[in-house]
Amino acid sequence: MRQRLAFLARLWEKAPARLRQGIVILFGGTIILLGLALVVLPGPFTLPLLILGFAILGTEFAWAARALERTKAGMAAGGRVAKRAASAAAERGGRILRRR
Repeated sequence: MRQRLAFLARLWEKAPARLRQGIVILFGGTIILLGLALVVLPGPFTLPLLILGFAILGTEFAWAARALERTKAGMAAGGRVAKRAASAAAERGGRILRRR
């Protein structure tokens, strides 16, 4: 199995840059589009698909690697906000207060 993976890695390295970029755009872009479609369609895997798509694109494109880092930072910030909201709700006895 390792020999096959090593062979595929060597083959990937020898492929022309344009071919590698085309393959990466095809797979990464498809996964990102699927993740974006799940924002409006019923499905639970929106963020993991977006992260996976940006990670795939980030192997060949610097802009995608930066977008992946921004996505991770946004997720971490969202997690902190959710944690604060949950602890504030717990302090109020589990009631969620709505602002009017």
